[in-house]
Amino acid sequence: MASQINASNSGFGGIVSTGDSSGVLQLQGAGVTGLTIGAGYINLPTWTTGTRPSSPSTGTFGYNSTLGQVETYNGTSWVISAYAPTYTASYLVVAGGGGGGTGAGGAGGLLTGSTTLTAGTVYTATVGSGGTGGSGSSMTNGSNSVFSSFTAIGGGFGSTTTANGSSGGSGGGGHGGWSPAASSGGAGTSGQGNAGGNGLGSTSSYANGGGGGGAGGTGGNATSGAAGNGGAGTASSITGSSVTYAGGGGGGSYFNTAGTGGSGGGGAGYAGTSGTGTSGTVNTGGGGGGAYGTGGNGGSGVVIISVPTANYSGTTTGSPTITTSGSNTIIKFNSSGTYTG
Repeated sequence: MASQINASNSGFGGIVSTGDSSGVLQLQGAGVTGLTIGAGYINLPTWTTGTRPSSPSTGTFGYNSTLGQVETYNGTSWVISAYAPTYTASYLVVAGGGGGGTGAGGAGGLLTGSTTLTAGTVYTATVGSGGTGGSGSSMTNGSNSVFSSFTAIGGGFGSTTTANGSSGGSGGGGHGGWSPAASSGGAGTSGQGNAGGNGLGSTSSYANGGGGGGAGGTGGNATSGAAGNGGAGTASSITGSSVTYAGGGGGGSYFNTAGTGGSGGGGAGYAGTSGTGTSGTVNTGGGGGGAYGTGGNGGSGVVIISVPTANYSGTTTGSPTITTSGSNTIIKFNSSGTYTG
């Protein structure tokens, strides 16, 4: 039978129990399971997020059963122990596509790769919205998408003036016209996308906007016979199947042939004087198609994470779509949310 020693006078505030036959030492604190030292093992104090010590000293540590991790109080907040398990995950981050003007909208920036996640750490996925298409000065860039420390830049909008298409993840297409005069495509972001195409105009026979840049190629330049096509997107198999994202929009045409949208959700342009360009496809980051009436809206972005199923925590917010592919679990955020490693 174990003997007990009152340890309250030592400042511990609990009971020390020693097992005479087993040699197990137990230190029991108020409200938590205490430290246990046995033959060949040590069990840390255990609590939940709701029953953590209320006035901990700096350096207090124990096992949080809510998070399934060892945590330490650093004097300001509880942090996951440096010894928390880590694992490798793949990611795809696509920003919102830019809105179309007469030149098309550029695709949202695209980032893909692998990173190390720490068990118990909360990672935020922010899905960027598509930019607004329009005329005059009403167009907007797409919004950025973010996962952890990775930020994909929103696509640039297509121009309707002598100003160049807007820069962005991929650049917007330039205006094609004579009053105001034609303009050039906007710049893309290195490693995320490409430049938009140039517009071209004449007083009597052609007015054609440039195509929006895509993650996989530049937007097409307008010619005297047609608007520029949207730049191609980039294919990813992170979900287990090949899907193309971040295509640029096709330029609009006043007299001739409109540009086609780039593969990966780019919206087609409109040929004529008063129509509307096709919007980029949602959750692809496609750019909006151009038009001499109203440019199409950019498509919203997406954030996708692929983690080993053996490490998948099952803890998310924001209602992502969860699937599996081989030995991996796929977490697809069509709108913003979080994943706990």
